[in-house]
Amino acid sequence: MKVRYSYLKQQFSNSEDLWKNLKKFVSTGDFTLGKELKSFENKFANLIGTKFAVGVNSGTDAIKLSLKVLNVGPGDEVITAANTFVATVGAITEIGAIPVFVDCDDTFCMNVDLLEKKISKKTKAIVPVHFTGYMTDMPKLLKIAKKYRLPVVEDACQSILASINNKKAGCWGSFGAFSLHPLKNINVWSDGGIITTNNKKFYKRLLLLRNHGLSDRDTVKICGYNSRLDTFQAVVGNWLLPSAKKIANQRIKNANYYDKELSKIEEITIPPRIKGKKIVYHLYIIFAKHRDELLKFCLKKGIEAKVHYPRPMYLQENLKFLKHKKGDFPVTDEHTKKIITFPCDQHLSKKEMKYVINCVGEFYRKKTN
Repeated sequence: MKVRYSYLKQQFSNSEDLWKNLKKFVSTGDFTLGKELKSFENKFANLIGTKFAVGVNSGTDAIKLSLKVLNVGPGDEVITAANTFVATVGAITEIGAIPVFVDCDDTFCMNVDLLEKKISKKTKAIVPVHFTGYMTDMPKLLKIAKKYRLPVVEDACQSILASINNKKAGCWGSFGAFSLHPLKNINVWSDGGIITTNNKKFYKRLLLLRNHGLSDRDTVKICGYNSRLDTFQAVVGNWLLPSAKKIANQRIKNANYYDKELSKIEEITIPPRIKGKKIVYHLYIIFAKHRDELLKFCLKKGIEAKVHYPRPMYLQENLKFLKHKKGDFPVTDEHTKKIITFPCDQHLSKKEMKYVINCVGEFYRKKTN
């Protein structure tokens, strides 16, 4: 059996009504900052629970533009998670700022207990990363941020509809940054991103920044960017957004089934599932003994398992200037040896998940015999 990782063929397989919407949209010629985009932004803000949402061209730019609104610039320090994807770091370095890393814990998010000692006079913002569908401990983080008067930009690119005590990702900080990349839980047909905020002043600044700084066709108020979310993609987003809660709930259901069955295997450790935290499982990651061998076995069996990410960001060539050395972030390092990701999307069948579970069990039985 083959258990694929990408679910895009299934995501848009039954989309005749979407094609009708797109055909109707094309006839309007309303391609840039159009009505469908405004509709999508309003619906997204309502879904997350914020006053405003601004569509931009990627999750990366969602972080970058948020930092720009906060006047973060060259030489400023921005604290973020050591185990994050390159996009978080790219958003920081693109504006000349310096990423300062904090190690993670077994929820795959920043260990907030390590945050305060990373704050310096140069620190201008904190970017917690809600990695894999978990959320960073935001109540604890915000207490520290408030103490030092530091703004918070939530990298919620992997955690749409994740929450802590029913307060959703993207509602806690000054901004929430989301990705609409094709492999995210809510996706469009290209790169895309969206920023949430409750601050009207910040909202108006974002509208300028994403569109060259233009307040109208002929008036340039500030130096901005070409970072609009295409209205075409907003049509796709409007079609899919009503399914957001259903998608999250099915992923949670699938993860619970995996947890129940895989926890019976001694060599597998399930990450902590913390009361009050809703995990939406953009990625279903567990800890596995003999991980590399298990990965090869699963791939051979037709299961498209993955590792997110085998080499931590702080050791990548592009960040040599930070002069980090292996071992600076021991939990992040340890995770690179133990974590494995299995398909967990809303389109997986019970038969496919059982196959994954059986293959993992078969591997360890053979390993011990």
